[in-house]
Amino acid sequence: MRLHIIARGKMGRSAEAELVDRYLKRIKWDTKLSELPDVGGDAPPAKDTPVRSIMLDEKGRQMGSVEFARLLERWRDDGVREARFFIGAADGFGDAERAGADELIAFGKATWPHMMARAMLAEQLFRATSILAGHPYHREG
Repeated sequence: MRLHIIARGKMGRSAEAELVDRYLKRIKWDTKLSELPDVGGDAPPAKDTPVRSIMLDEKGRQMGSVEFARLLERWRDDGVREARFFIGAADGFGDAERAGADELIAFGKATWPHMMARAMLAEQLFRATSILAGHPYHREG
């Protein structure tokens, strides 16, 4: 299953971009990163179906790393070809966009800058795939 991050805004050369790149390179699954302008522009079409769309949104559900890994595992095992993770611009998503998502997830109750959210998502994707592979990166407390 491809893990596809679709994010508003260009990261350029930054500490956050280095983190995203570091984690995406470590993931053994197929990954892709698509950047959209802050306003306008459409997400690239999905290559394969079925697809699941996940929006990072402050109104989303908070889940632990193991629960997140199990969600990806279930989708993968059900034949989902691509999980598309959407990160909005500074103003987030509208109600119509949220309604079209398969999942809304949040990284806690705090509001995070969208560039940091991208790095956090890349790390959580690496952690989730590590959990599913039985790799010791994730340690439960």
